[in-house]
Amino acid sequence: MASFRENIDFGNLPEHIAVIMDGNGRWANKKGAARIFGHRNAVQSVKEITEAAGELGVKFLTLYAFSTENWGRPKEEVDGLMELLVNTLKNEIKSLLKNQVKLKIIGEVNSLPKICQMNLLEAVESTKNNTGLTLLLALSYSGRMEIVKAMQKIAEQVKNGIVDPLQVNEQLIEENLETRGIPDPELLIRTSGEMRISNFLLWQIAYTELYITSKLWPDFRKEDLYEAICAYQKRERRFGKVLTPIA
Repeated sequence: MASFRENIDFGNLPEHIAVIMDGNGRWANKKGAARIFGHRNAVQSVKEITEAAGELGVKFLTLYAFSTENWGRPKEEVDGLMELLVNTLKNEIKSLLKNQVKLKIIGEVNSLPKICQMNLLEAVESTKNNTGLTLLLALSYSGRMEIVKAMQKIAEQVKNGIVDPLQVNEQLIEENLETRGIPDPELLIRTSGEMRISNFLLWQIAYTELYITSKLWPDFRKEDLYEAICAYQKRERRFGKVLTPIA
């Protein structure tokens, strides 16, 4: 069977792909296991999709790893996730360096356990000079809170006379977001079939193409990414305009 990779137009690759990694708990439940079992198996999907994106030449990959709302999950699950995060970072740092992956974090890092913060900062520092794919992990992240914090920064600038209120525009707002300097995602993938954004990159996805798959995240592999990219490349991105002349 031919791979979707053969049909990818490398001249029309999305520069930035974002992923809502959903379905770990349901995947585990189907196997009669605890939810953390699903999270552990999801690590392989992260590895494969990061590797595939880098191989294809995608420049930015943002993974929604843990939302601010996820703190409301059972303590056992949250503790297990934090432990998994620390262990995964330790195990994968050599691979990130070998593959020239630059790691960045967006979200409320200070709300994470100290051991997680330490390992995250070490990984970010170790990979900061890498020149390949930039991998953004959204941890304890909220799209609404990101916008609120940007507004607070701008309000402070206005208060101090640095910015005139009439100068507040889209560019200024983007410069105060956590993703400043990073292009908006052209493609957003959500696994598990859920039809919602879940408070993810609310400003940045204004004109992003959405790709929803029923496949649960622990089952998502390179071929699934290739299929999503092929589907994206068949779409006409109009940004609110009419590109095809009307007869």
